[in-house]
Amino acid sequence: MNYIGSKKSLLAFIEQSIYQVVAQKKFTFLDLFAGTGIVGQHFKKLGHTIIANDLQYYSYVLNKNYIGNHQILKFNNLINEIEVFKNKNIENRARLVCDFLDNINGIEGFIYKNYCLGATANKAFERQYFSDANGKKADAIRTKIEEWKVKELINDNEYYFLLATLIENIDKVANTASVYGAFLKKLKSSAQKNLMMTPACFIYNDVEHFVYNEDAETLINKVEGDVLYIDPPYNHRQYAPNYHLLETIAKYDNPIIKGKTGLRDYANQKSKFSQQKEVLISFENIIQKAKVNYIFLSYNNEGLMSPLEIKTIMSKRGKYGLFTKHYNRFKADTNENRNHKAIAVVEYLHYVECV
Repeated sequence: MNYIGSKKSLLAFIEQSIYQVVAQKKFTFLDLFAGTGIVGQHFKKLGHTIIANDLQYYSYVLNKNYIGNHQILKFNNLINEIEVFKNKNIENRARLVCDFLDNINGIEGFIYKNYCLGATANKAFERQYFSDANGKKADAIRTKIEEWKVKELINDNEYYFLLATLIENIDKVANTASVYGAFLKKLKSSAQKNLMMTPACFIYNDVEHFVYNEDAETLINKVEGDVLYIDPPYNHRQYAPNYHLLETIAKYDNPIIKGKTGLRDYANQKSKFSQQKEVLISFENIIQKAKVNYIFLSYNNEGLMSPLEIKTIMSKRGKYGLFTKHYNRFKADTNENRNHKAIAVVEYLHYVECV
């Protein structure tokens, strides 16, 4: 997924930096602002115990799958629903369920009725986030997943795997430039392709991991670990409106929507890290209350907090240090309509060894 602030290209830098500071071979890694879970997945692969959290529900869904799931999904209660399960290896069932969902008939549900041109044409707000066919298919798949969950034909692990698979794949055929703050006037080539349920594969291991959907300042009072990794929003851009449609698909709660983009209310999902008056207070609150041995903060040179402010706050917990890395900007920020003109930024990885 093309995600604001994604650390995919910085994983090696983050890993090498943390390993220079943390001597433990295995540790509990607390990812407080997990997003799509890319950093947590990396450290999960390395054998560490992961605690992942994000306030956005679609992020919670992704992390429940990529972080929380760690053993083969058997889908035992779907044996009578999906004929091809018979005489097939359990290891193949997840793919077979996705194949089944790929072949169900589309329906005119909430996504089609509100975010596809076939249903919104000539209305107050015409929207084309997805092709008509993909909107109907997404509605059918999402409805079937929920039906199975209500009937207890799938368990929580299977439920989040299927939801994550839908979210990942509907994003691939979205008619947007990068985020959901706007849609394109004409269907781009990728949006004309058929939605396909390619399984959202996760890493198998014998370690139990934990995933939360809470405000970071609330959760920090409840959890503890060895390493706290913080990757909060850097600027005024809120994540909720930029990914509102993924939130709606994840929850499928028929929300009241408004405006040209069909935005759902996100008053309860605004991050204080995107607010100049709140960011330092929230940051210090987390740093002071964290029950960990090491704290790492990913931030860049264009964030609301200055390097000096960050150093001052983190130094109160112990020995402070800093790693830096130059990298290319997230492509949506290079658009000529945005204020940022530089094509590269400096990523800071601040850290403190707590005492």
